[in-house]
Amino acid sequence: MLHFVICDDNLNLLQKLSSTLENIFTKYNYDASVSFQTDNVDSLLQYVDTNKIDVLFLDINLKSNKTGLEVAEMIRKKNKDIYLIFTTGHLEYAMLAYKFKTFDYIAKPFTTERLEDTVVRLFEDIHGLPTKYLKIDNKNTIIDENEIEYIKRDGMKVVFHTSFNDYDTYSSFNKLQDSLPNNFIRCHKSFVVNINKIKNVDFVENRVYFENNSFCEIGPKYKKSLIGVFENYGIS
Repeated sequence: MLHFVICDDNLNLLQKLSSTLENIFTKYNYDASVSFQTDNVDSLLQYVDTNKIDVLFLDINLKSNKTGLEVAEMIRKKNKDIYLIFTTGHLEYAMLAYKFKTFDYIAKPFTTERLEDTVVRLFEDIHGLPTKYLKIDNKNTIIDENEIEYIKRDGMKVVFHTSFNDYDTYSSFNKLQDSLPNNFIRCHKSFVVNINKIKNVDFVENRVYFENNSFCEIGPKYKKSLIGVFENYGIS
């Protein structure tokens, strides 16, 4: 099990961060828990001395005689392997944080989607799982291919649907399909599905279903070939 610790002087945010992390662990069936949370720097340092910590979420701008950066420096002298993730409302501190072998920093107020992305990447890093990210627009929006349930053509736009958000951009639907890995299959003139995210298939209603009952249509032109592909993957 991975042990997460949180230190933040905002008690409301501390509780929200803890509960959101636990929900993410449950969603992905991660063997992890928030083992300690505190708004006190001295309590954190004492805990680090006597307990196993794998991941530390640390506020940079603490209401203490020590900043989060100073605390990080002290912790790094004791433990070089802890994954450090800074939370901050002051992005100007972000570059300073990286000197402490920081895995990520999250701007306040954080969103569930941003936190989830960080946790997923962290577990992939720990377990050495290969990940491919798609840069989908000129704003440097990046999506993990493993999180995409389906891709939809919507007029001149292409919509990437994940379990927690939709991302759209102006792009060529056909060219995009050619660049995707083999687990992305065309099921309709306007839909490409990620086979690894399919929950079930209904060939009577001609629909592919995902988590949370989201779905996309199966076009007559693609139905026969899809049946063969889904049988090979054991999807029914």
